[in-house]
Amino acid sequence: MAESQLRDFAIRPAAPADVPVILSLIRDLADYERLSHEVEATEECLQRNLFGERQYAEALIGELRGEPVAFAVYFHNFSTFLGKPGLYLEDLFVKPTARDLGIGGAILRRLARIAVERDCGRLEWSVLDWNAPALAFYKSLGAIPMGDWTIHRVTGDALRSLAESEGKRSQ
Repeated sequence: MAESQLRDFAIRPAAPADVPVILSLIRDLADYERLSHEVEATEECLQRNLFGERQYAEALIGELRGEPVAFAVYFHNFSTFLGKPGLYLEDLFVKPTARDLGIGGAILRRLARIAVERDCGRLEWSVLDWNAPALAFYKSLGAIPMGDWTIHRVTGDALRSLAESEGKRSQ
């Protein structure tokens, strides 16, 4: 990021008043990832889950000249092998008009500092296979793809079915 742009950019922890901005950026991310049909988040659920009695995740807002142009949502996980917490980056998004300015790297550096300050053993995230610009960018930062691992997910009816199952063996 050029020095003049760096002075115009700030990263701050999200606050409850940022929920509409966060939801807007989530929708922008979903459009980019061709997943708009999957967005069920509402301002109410974000308010409750990010800033309520039990906070399941944290968020950062990136502002360029005082305007929100980026966000990151992250939470702690735990490595049994390391015996330490880690940070998992759920989403990082920079508006197209603010890309190629170093904003994504600045946010990742902030997350790395948070991880180090909290004695986390790792910072992890997932990337869609087709997102070549993101894959190249993350590689340039020293991130290593975990090719031996496959993400599994259970949602919706399958999640409810699993929760209600009696432990039937299906292997």
